[in-house]
Parts: sequence; C-alpha cells; structure tokens
Amino acid sequence: MVMDVGERDGDGEDGGWENMGEDNGTKSPTDLVDETVSMIEYVARFGDYRRAQRKECYNLARRMKILLPFFDEIRHHGSPISHTCVASLSRLKKAIRLAMKLLKTCNEGSKIHLALESEAIMIKFHNAYVKLTQALEELPFDELEVSDEVREQIELMLTQLTRAKKRTDTQDIELAVDLMAVSSKTDERNADIAIVERLAKKLDLHTVEDLKIETIAVKKLSKERGSTAESLQQIIQLLNKFKQVLGMEITNVLDDTDTPQKLSKCHSLVIPHEFLCPITLEIMRDPVIVASGQTFERESIQKWFDSNHRTCPKTRQTLAHLSVAPNYALKNLITQWCEKNNFHLPKKEDQASSRKFFVDHEDEISCLVEQLSSSQLEVQRKAVKNIRVLSKENPETRVLIAKHGAIPRLVKLLSYPDSKIQEHAVTALLNLSIDESNKRLITDEHAIPAIIEVLQNGSMESKENSAAALFSLSMLDENKVTIALENGIPPLVDLLQDGTIRGKRDAVTALFSLSLNQLNKVRAIEAGIVPPLMLLLEDKKLGMVDEALSILLLLATHAEGRHEMGQLSFIQTLVDIIKDGTPKNKECATSVLLELSSNNYSHILAALQFGVYEHLVEIAESGTNRAQRKANGLLQLMSKSEQIP
Repeated sequence: MVMDVGERDGDGEDGGWENMGEDNGTKSPTDLVDETVSMIEYVARFGDYRRAQRKECYNLARRMKILLPFFDEIRHHGSPISHTCVASLSRLKKAIRLAMKLLKTCNEGSKIHLALESEAIMIKFHNAYVKLTQALEELPFDELEVSDEVREQIELMLTQLTRAKKRTDTQDIELAVDLMAVSSKTDERNADIAIVERLAKKLDLHTVEDLKIETIAVKKLSKERGSTAESLQQIIQLLNKFKQVLGMEITNVLDDTDTPQKLSKCHSLVIPHEFLCPITLEIMRDPVIVASGQTFERESIQKWFDSNHRTCPKTRQTLAHLSVAPNYALKNLITQWCEKNNFHLPKKEDQASSRKFFVDHEDEISCLVEQLSSSQLEVQRKAVKNIRVLSKENPETRVLIAKHGAIPRLVKLLSYPDSKIQEHAVTALLNLSIDESNKRLITDEHAIPAIIEVLQNGSMESKENSAAALFSLSMLDENKVTIALENGIPPLVDLLQDGTIRGKRDAVTALFSLSLNQLNKVRAIEAGIVPPLMLLLEDKKLGMVDEALSILLLLATHAEGRHEMGQLSFIQTLVDIIKDGTPKNKECATSVLLELSSNNYSHILAALQFGVYEHLVEIAESGTNRAQRKANGLLQLMSKSEQIP
C-alpha cells in the first residue's frame, strides 16, 4: 500500500517523463533548461489535486513556477557555461522531476489511496523540499550572472521551503476516525451510512462521475502495484461502499484486467510508511506522540531524549515538554493491518525471556490468566500487569489471552479497590479491544458500565485509558448507544474539562465518535460539552482546535446544539479563527458558521459585525476546496438576507 512516489510515472501519458532526468553527462545547458522548463509547464497544466494533499500541491507548484524567470535568464546567458554549472543545473532538474512526479500522483492518483497514505505522502513532500533546497543552495549564482531580482526571488523561495520542511499539519481527526470506522468493518457488518456518506464527501467521491474516475485510478494503481493485493482490497471495499450509497452497480473493479490473477498469487507485503518509526524506519509496536505532534516508537524516542536531545527528530523544532502520549488510533491501525496480512511483529532482542515464554507457550498464558483470580494481592497485581504488557504488542497473544477466559476476570478486577490493579485491568482491556472479535467479547461481559465507573473514580491514568477504551469499543455502532445509556458521556466531558492534555485528547476522540449518533448529540450537549470545547478553541497551545470544531460541527446540526453555540462570544471566536487560523482551522470554522447561519440569520449579522466578510471572500478565492464551498455558501446566505456590506 506504500506509494513509491518518484519511482514510477504510470503509463506514460505525460509524454515520456519517465525517461527524463537520468542525465548521462551529454546534456547541453540548453537541453537541461528546456526540459526542466517543460516539466514546470507540465505541472502548471494540472487541474485540481486530491483533497488530502491539495494545500501542499498548490504551494509546491507555485514555488516551481517562481523558477521560470531564472531559467529564462540562463537561456540568454552570453558566455559558455562551465561543467560545474551544468552539474548544478542537472541536480536542480532531478529535484524538479521528483516534485513533478509527486504532483502528478496527487493529481491523478486514487483519492482513497492518497487519503490512506496521507502521512507517507507528506514524507514525500518533505523529501522534495529537501532536494529542491539542496539543489538551489548549490547554484553558482555569480558564475551564472543571475540578476539581483531573480536571485531575491529564489532566496525567498528557499525561505519558504525551509518553513515548509518545519511545518507539521494538525491531524484531520474526522477523516482519520471515519477511515478507521469504515475500514474496520467486515463485509457482513457495513459501516454506518452517515459515516460512509461523510467520508465520500470529504474525499470528493460523492457523484457518479467522481466514482467512475476513481475506478479508473484504482485500476491504474492495480497495474502499477501488483504486489500489494491486500491493500488494494481495502481500497476496493471502500470504493464499493461509496458506490452503494449512490445506488451504483457493484462490479469487480479489476475484472477487465489480468491483474486479479497476478494479485491473488502474490503474497509479498509492503509495510505502509506511516507505520514506520521515523528514527529506526521499523514498524512501530508502541507508537507515541511527542509535543510536536509527530509519532515515534516509544523506545526510540526515549533513547533520543536520554541522549539529552530536546528537539523533535523529524521536525527539529524545540519541544515544549518531553512527555509522550500513546497513539492508540495508529496502533489500532497497525494491529489490524498485521492481523489482516498475517504479519508478525518482530520480537525485540532484549525482550524479557518470561514475556517471550508466555507468548510462545499457551499453557503458561493459561496459568497467568488463572492467577487473575488469586486470593493473594501481589499475585493478582503481578498477573494483571503481565497481561497488560502481553496484550500490548502481539496480535496472536491478544486472541490467546481472550481464548483462555481473561476478559471476564479482567472485567471483575475493574471494581477492585486496589488502584494499580484497576489501572492495569482497564489498560489490558483497552489493548485486547484492538482485536475486532475481542470488542464483542468485552461488550458481552458488560464491561462498559465498569469502564465508565473507572472513568469516573479512577486515577488520572486509569481515566485516560478508560476514555481510550470507550473510543475503541465505540467503533461498534451499538456500543455508541450502550455507552450513552450507561451515562458514559458526562465523565468524558469532565475529563475533557479537567484532564491532562493526553486525557483531553482521549476524551475528545471518544466524544467525537459517540457524537456520530444523533441521540448522543443531545446527551453530550446536556452533559455540558460545549463550554470545554470552546476552551479548546481559545487555548491554541493544546493543539486541538480542529478536533473541537469537528465535534461542534456535529452538534450544530441539532437545534439544542445551535442554541448552546449561539452566543456572540462564540461567533466572534469563529470569526477570529476564520481570520487567523490554519487552512484546516478556517475550513472547520467556516463550516460551523454556515451550519449555524443556515438556521438563524442573526448569526450572519453578528459575524458581519465582527468583520467576517473580507475573510470569507479570501477563503472563497484561495481556501481549501471544502472551505471555498462553505465560504461561498455563507456569501450566498448573506446576499439572500441582504446583509452584504
């Protein structure tokens, strides 16, 4: 499923670019310039880009165009160009070619594939920025007699590229949760139709024509990536779900090619880039998030910190703190991928022998599970701790632990007065719930009320892991209802209000998933979810503006939610975000304001008084595709209500 952007060009519709760029030393300066300019002009002819990478694509294409005046001056260079200059131009051409191929992929590729690979594609953009920066910094400007004006433009471009390399985008929690929810369903248990519809709209795959084009892109992908049949099936399943929503006929996407037979016989796998630790480039067993928002293997980042580093290894920015938070969403995705593809995570060489012994010997796991019911406190405590550790990293062990009856015993321990036993038990259940079948076993043991009890009264770490467990269990739609009926929403709101940063993030993720259910929106509003969400909007340092806006957008579809949000101070906050936020912030805030204003013209007037109009015009011209639609919708509402200044 990993895309080697820069390795293949496709079927050659680009006029043979796949044969250009490997200079053999015989290229003349004129040929180098002409071919490089042709590549930039080729990029300029691209239409729209795929939703997940649109902002980066437009920025990169714009920066490439900045170089055209430079090449024009080289064309008119009077004196002969030295071999050193030719070598520099050749390196620049290769960097341009890498960028062009990346943009071509984002222009033509499967939208579903690019969304699933969004983090890997961002790594490709980072690599393109690095290559362009290196090539531009090595240019001998004086020898090439580049004018001061053009040189200043290139120096500005270098500054922009440096800034782009340091930038870390806020996670699109709505897209990530929706992809997880839809992808985790089996053929017999279709995803919530509302999730499928929303995901289709976010990926711009909500018309018959969109899906026809996507089908062609998936067929092309199957030809290029014949060795990744397993990942292709996930893409095809999503594509078919989108087709079902529109009532289209479901056919085998690969029927008219020879690809299916080849794919069915191929068992080689490529690990998705986003599953690899940026430090070791190995698949992560225990992914954690650092203050910069980047994810690393826990052991690797800890060694980095132990070496007196206080920066993010990926972005190089100084970290505000050295605390890490488990990335349960990514870990869940890695585990599901491993289980689906029968991929065994490599054992750590220094792993304790007792742990390996338990993993490899079923009878010893059985003994460990029996000890969960021991009358001796220390035996119980040690057993539940070992179960927690074992359940964390091995898919087969999770199944084995459940098989030997650990789940009902762990559920009983949730009400145990010993706080450490309680903490280990709820975390073990969280780890076990990563397995889809275990989710149902945990639910059948009536664990949800006990987990909610821990969420209300446990230690802070127990509360955090309880919130994460409820999020994991809420992937089953029926559990969204059960959690709400068992009064699980109020303590999640309390954690959102008073928890640590990690606790707030666990709570906001669980609350977003629960609020996908229409009735739960009312329950969340009655539990007082709106005020802490507004605090998240005001405290930018927490880095959860998009997450808060995503939930507020869900709540704004309900009358009670609109009533809670319809304060002048909140409208002003939305306008401030529309004015000064990130592109994603602006998109979400504009969506919320449109939802509110569609039901109450007074909100339009209030927003206008706070100066929203000029910012909406700017977004309508240069915002993300979705933001442009929402901004235009607001401008039309203003026109109808005769409130345009």
